[in-house]
Amino acid sequence: MLSQDQEDISSTMKPGTRKAERTILFTFVLTFIVFSFWLGGIFLAPYLRSLSSPWASLVYAVYSPFCHQFSDRSMSCFGHPLSICARCLGINLGFLLGLVLYPFIRGWRQVRVPEKKVFFLLSAPIVLDAAANFIKLWQSPNAVRLATGLLWGVLLPFYFITGIVDFMMQRQKRKQESASLIR
Repeated sequence: MLSQDQEDISSTMKPGTRKAERTILFTFVLTFIVFSFWLGGIFLAPYLRSLSSPWASLVYAVYSPFCHQFSDRSMSCFGHPLSICARCLGINLGFLLGLVLYPFIRGWRQVRVPEKKVFFLLSAPIVLDAAANFIKLWQSPNAVRLATGLLWGVLLPFYFITGIVDFMMQRQKRKQESASLIR
């Protein structure tokens, strides 16, 4: 049984229509392009720092609102820490993996969020690890942080693309309703 939100998305999308397929594909391609630049910046920062470029600080600053950037919790590249920590790197690499998997799992004809049990199953490791680290029950090595982030990050494109497509289709629906009221 679909939730009310999923029914709203499904009814607005009119699955299988060319317009719905184009909207999903456009959202996917745009997300992939933008995210590729974002992911590149993660590795650009230490590269620029290795060259002693003044631009390195700017690139690190771009990522600072999204990550604490503690060097002891970050992987290194070019002899310098990445612009995000190991857990955030895992989330970002997981997002990329989720984007690659998206067409094979969802295709271009349907848009819906994963089932709740999938969300909880893939979210549990990162929540437990982060909580245990926070209350100082244990201190995870970077490999564990990377793995839990990767697992959770795979989920994100399925919510992100669904949300963007739903927003675009709801907006289109409101425009059509407004136009029909004016006539």
